[in-house]
Amino acid sequence: MHFLDQAKIFVRSGAGGPGAVSFRREKFIEYGGPDGGNGGKGGDIVFEAVAGLNTLIDFRYTQHFRAPRGHGGSGSNRTGGGGEDLVIKVPVGTQVLSEDKEEVLLDFTKVGQREVFLRGGDGGRGNATYKTSTNRAPRQHGTGWPSEEAWVWLRLKLLADAGLVGLPNAGKSTFINAVTNAQAKVGAYAFTTTRPQLGVVRHREREFVVADIPGLIEGAADGAGIGDRFLGHIERCRVLLHLVDANDADVAESYRIVRDELEAYGAGLIDKPHIIALNKIDTLDDELIEALSAELAEASGADVIPLSGAAGIGVDWVLDKLLEQMGPGADAVPENDQGEDEITWSPLG
Repeated sequence: MHFLDQAKIFVRSGAGGPGAVSFRREKFIEYGGPDGGNGGKGGDIVFEAVAGLNTLIDFRYTQHFRAPRGHGGSGSNRTGGGGEDLVIKVPVGTQVLSEDKEEVLLDFTKVGQREVFLRGGDGGRGNATYKTSTNRAPRQHGTGWPSEEAWVWLRLKLLADAGLVGLPNAGKSTFINAVTNAQAKVGAYAFTTTRPQLGVVRHREREFVVADIPGLIEGAADGAGIGDRFLGHIERCRVLLHLVDANDADVAESYRIVRDELEAYGAGLIDKPHIIALNKIDTLDDELIEALSAELAEASGADVIPLSGAAGIGVDWVLDKLLEQMGPGADAVPENDQGEDEITWSPLG
């Protein structure tokens, strides 16, 4: 399934049905009078977060959503039928933004969360409701309240407990493949990862979700590269794992580049707990590993874990540290724990 984390859609609730103009006329009934019923209410636009989804790809092909209007009233004081609510199903982690993307209108953070976004119009009044002592045969009626409509943006922020950050080709995909069954693409070139990946880690009888995003480069916060667009997917993470390639010419500079981009992006990423790991140590000797770890520790001001995702060196150590930073409550695994599963789905259910 293709990954899409932003989509623009048009939504419109249903208008209210018109009230009826009717008069009671029956044989052997001496007194008649107005008996026009009210119109029915229009359908609401409702968003619902459901399990098993991690992409907005279906909104690329279905972009207009209109709830049905209410039915008109009729004689014998019969109220018109209401329009059915239109339920739009979205992945957990979806935000509904205003057309200018300046305001978050709805934020879905748990399965089953259901919110009415646009309310359908109320039905118009039938002529029976206009009857008074001085107006015994009214012919006026309500046409029904109008619908509401809006263009909105849907933005998906994947929900994960831990996020992986680093320069391109830092070994993030290799690491997530080593600890989960995400099957992320791995290659000996930069920007192998072009979209976020999710995987579930099972370690020491606990489970937590890890998110891998495309690598960051210098100037990403100003639009360089592709990693800045996906930083939103780690905003909700409780801890970040920063991988630094041991084969880089200057590991301290590699660390600072990513750190600066996280700070420039904002959203509290720089304040999250960080675990620093010197990756790909299987290509180096012990003396060089020790020297590079010391250099990186001095630049970061934190302990550095020597790691090799490919060889499995230090993996358990890193997972222990992640669990330690996350604390209790990292055992819940969402039903969509496999980001690559094929899902047959429509936004209309």
